[in-house]
Amino acid sequence: MLTTNNSIVLSKLKYRDYDLIVKCYTQQRGVVSYILRGVLKSKRGKTKTVYFQVLSQLQIEENYKPNQSLHSIKEVKLNYIYKSLHTNIFKSAIVLFLSEILSNVLKEEEKNEDLFNYIETALQYLDNEDDFSNFHLLFLLKLTRYLGFQPENLNDSYPYFNLESGVFETVNQGIYSVSGVNLTLLKRLLGTNFDALNSIKINAKQRQEFLNMLLHYFELHLGSFKKPKSLQVLNDVFH
Repeated sequence: MLTTNNSIVLSKLKYRDYDLIVKCYTQQRGVVSYILRGVLKSKRGKTKTVYFQVLSQLQIEENYKPNQSLHSIKEVKLNYIYKSLHTNIFKSAIVLFLSEILSNVLKEEEKNEDLFNYIETALQYLDNEDDFSNFHLLFLLKLTRYLGFQPENLNDSYPYFNLESGVFETVNQGIYSVSGVNLTLLKRLLGTNFDALNSIKINAKQRQEFLNMLLHYFELHLGSFKKPKSLQVLNDVFH
């Protein structure tokens, strides 16, 4: 069945000698994997691989067959043309990091249009923004809403945040309790939208420590979550 599906590329993998397997998060069906047969064999085919850079936003005419793990693509075109996301070295580091996170946490083969729209809109914001060093922090924090473990923002005047329960508390509960600078940043970011993000000033050490806390939060709430291999690259770029 030929259908059109807006898609965001999560990852790509060379298969055999000339094939490519591309995993996408799609507007209509959640996570879908496509096989591009022979695309690496000819020069014309290789030019098509440019479309499949991670986090590219595509419109795919697909031959989707239920109960198959790999689907084929008849036509593909860019749904949004990035100006800087894949050419700016700092944004590229964020793209690599977030694509690894999203590929890890997005598993469902079912429609979630709100989540798709969030990712699509956030990436377009990043593409057009000049002050973006804290983008990935807010992106991950807002992503928790769609994954089902958004921090509860009631009682945010309390002096501790419990990473395990996801709530603010009056008592230090030990290893899962967050206080100090990380708590202050968490409270500020919870009440911030992307267009006001540049009003929050975070130095490199604070950014790295807050990100480590966020990743630990993901680990506690997603059993299969693994810290991305690109974390060190991201930290080096924004050090």
